[in-house]
Amino acid sequence: MTAINAGAPSTCPPWNNIDADAMQKQVTRLQMRIAKAVKEGKYGKVTALQWILTHSFAAKFLAVKRVTENKGKKTPGIDGVRWLTPVAKYNAILCLKRMGYKAQALRRIYIPKSNGKKRPLGIPTMRDRAMQALYALALNPVAETLADLNSYGFRPKRSAADAIEQCFKVLAKKSSSKWVLEADIKACFDNISHEWLMEHVLMDKTMLSQWLKSGYMENDLLHATVAGTPQGGNISPIYANIALDGLEEAVRSATKGLTKIHVVRYADDFIVTAESPDILENKVKPAVQSFLAERGLSLSEEKTHITHINTGFDFLLRHEVTIGSCLPIQEKTIRFTG
Repeated sequence: MTAINAGAPSTCPPWNNIDADAMQKQVTRLQMRIAKAVKEGKYGKVTALQWILTHSFAAKFLAVKRVTENKGKKTPGIDGVRWLTPVAKYNAILCLKRMGYKAQALRRIYIPKSNGKKRPLGIPTMRDRAMQALYALALNPVAETLADLNSYGFRPKRSAADAIEQCFKVLAKKSSSKWVLEADIKACFDNISHEWLMEHVLMDKTMLSQWLKSGYMENDLLHATVAGTPQGGNISPIYANIALDGLEEAVRSATKGLTKIHVVRYADDFIVTAESPDILENKVKPAVQSFLAERGLSLSEEKTHITHINTGFDFLLRHEVTIGSCLPIQEKTIRFTG
């Protein structure tokens, strides 16, 4: 049931009368039930609860609220549509229906990177952004329940500062590991295997397929997407985290019996610590390469290095970004030295 603020003027549009806190509480309760079902391995129940959440008024309201209040709210997709008024926002809630939904192509733009190159950004339409935000509400409790312990990027209640703190904890002591694998995944968002995502992401497969295969418009031409998930979509970072979760276990399995092995990951940037370069080169790196290959990914050889802490290393951290805002990802390089 829609919660309405007591005493709200009758002349206010319905959007202004909705009790956002009540909507959030309803969604949070469902998310907690989804997370509990995941922990218990009741995946049929997970699917049922996700269906309830994505068809609820409360979740649809929060999805529209998210995409109409972030920094990209005035940036349209290929259809030129924006939801700027209370009436448009309320009507948007009513249009978020799975039946008859067809994702539109992304509007492709390029934004400059610090190295002089350009990063492709795909801008969904407002409706597609809201649908992604809606299904992200149902997918996030699954991703969070199964997430790696030391994954910090694009996750609730975690930040770049937490990743920095963890790096300090595993490297600051005299007895800490002195060698670090600085890993860089080659075009992670652009290369994630669609087949792997379709098999392993626990969500409505029809919706997942639409967003993966929507294509993009560039120079008035429609281009198909055969791999990757677009940077600029609300749900893309969750896909990327799901694809990379399990990396810590892969490294642990490859280094059984060894100590001081630590993985710290922020989105698609991560480091692995060890007592010697041989461990990193002959045990950790092959395990990482095998793990990534299953997902259609690979390490960038020119950007992946094994470094002694006394030499120091740069850990690229992507700071807070409003996903779906169609704005550049802010980057900051943190320098660690012994």
